[in-house]
Amino acid sequence: VASVYQAVSLFEDVWASHAEITTLSVSGDVDVSGVPLDESNLALRAARLVTDAVGWEGGIRLEIHKGVPVAGGMGGGSADAAAALVAVNELVDGGLTASDLHALAAQLGADVPFALLGGTAVGTGRGDELAPALGRGSFSWVLVSDGGGLSTPEVYGTLDHLRAEADIAPDRTLPSVDPAILWALRSGDAAALGAAIRNDLQLAAVHLRPDLAILLDEGASAGALGGLVSGSGPTTAFLATDDGHARRIAERLAASGHQVHAVTGPVAGARVI
Repeated sequence: VASVYQAVSLFEDVWASHAEITTLSVSGDVDVSGVPLDESNLALRAARLVTDAVGWEGGIRLEIHKGVPVAGGMGGGSADAAAALVAVNELVDGGLTASDLHALAAQLGADVPFALLGGTAVGTGRGDELAPALGRGSFSWVLVSDGGGLSTPEVYGTLDHLRAEADIAPDRTLPSVDPAILWALRSGDAAALGAAIRNDLQLAAVHLRPDLAILLDEGASAGALGGLVSGSGPTTAFLATDDGHARRIAERLAASGHQVHAVTGPVAGARVI
């Protein structure tokens, strides 16, 4: 893939403490009923990777408070995993370096390394080969997290199926980021960025959830500079001129019954606070 990631001000909180055995609990400002509490949870796996790497034999209690929509294509689970790597390393005085943590993050998933890094970055390979993107200022976004989640494997599978159609066959060269996006980030030009952003997975997400097309039109009608499905969806992201403009867009979409979050980016990655 070739993606531009930007960390925004919608946060997950992870607490790590000593315990007899390793356990996990989850609460949140969003519906957390679909969050696994077993070994399939990325944060729990992250904690075990750290304790295994440093030879820690005790247990760890992880408590997660979620603010990012679950299965919304925004990397909330990856952010939890990144936070768990940092928190557990700090808790047990593991001494793992940033490079060590990045290597562990890459074992957990393509999005976890960026959740460690934060800011704005270009991701290639599986998305875990990161290069910080030069940027100026901040950008204001409105996120809409209506409806149930979409399965990332199903979205990718649907895209493969749709691309088998001759009229939308993809370019087979290596993917790359549109230079217009990088220029807009470097210049801090929100209007230029809004005109340039796109997501190849959006075609598949809209195919699976046709209501997303209506929502994208609503965002444009509300005055957004640009809009796209975030990741594999179904969360949509709309770019605004500034914070005041974002609040006005959010108010318009909320008045239509949508669940909205006005956020800014870039912000830092996983860190101890």
